[in-house]
Amino acid sequence: MSTVFIALQTNEETRPIVEAIIQDNPDCTVNEQPAMVKIDAQGKLVVRRETIEELIGRSYDLQELQVNLITISGNLDQTDDEMILYWNA
Repeated sequence: MSTVFIALQTNEETRPIVEAIIQDNPDCTVNEQPAMVKIDAQGKLVVRRETIEELIGRSYDLQELQVNLITISGNLDQTDDEMILYWNA
């Protein structure tokens, strides 16, 4: 199974987003750098709007993620409620 990942800038805005991604993907691997955090997962990684909203205490549009997004690896499926990175088998 191939690894997918998302890399985000490290700042106050992304800290709860990273926490939400880790919460929704308990088997992921987190690599924190001074200016970015990279989250790797085997096969699939899910980013859920609802989990982010619970942690930040307000409505959140997944499009806001693009402001702090550095790069992703994998195929991307996105709805208003979640973003899924995956590789086809």
